[in-house]
Amino acid sequence: MTGDKQPLSVSRQRIDKWLFFARMAKSRSLAQAHIQDGHVRVNGERVVQPSHNVKVGDRVELSLQRRDLALVVLQPGSRRGPFEEARLLYEDVSPPVDEANRPTPFEQAQRMPGSGRPTKRERRDIDRLMSGDE
Repeated sequence: MTGDKQPLSVSRQRIDKWLFFARMAKSRSLAQAHIQDGHVRVNGERVVQPSHNVKVGDRVELSLQRRDLALVVLQPGSRRGPFEEARLLYEDVSPPVDEANRPTPFEQAQRMPGSGRPTKRERRDIDRLMSGDE
């Protein structure tokens, strides 16, 4: 024996790697955070370990900020490639998005009050509050 290591099962892959290769997360660490926060289910059961293995035929449910996805694993990934390559890793079985509840482009562009960098007006209000002037 020369010590060559063979993968235990070619058809299984860590869920964090699969989400990264399928372009559902921008990085493996973000995929791991999604998993640990409880936003990922495999075959209806919540997964909290990024090392959980998925196999061909598993149903992965992913809760993202603006939408919920239901995907069926078609094959494991080998690298994070272009969208066309990543699209071959899964079948999207998500229910169609309700057009009535879809935010308009204007609503998508709005930021929540208090989030991010303050506007000039908010900065002035903060300065006025901190100095005690009314």
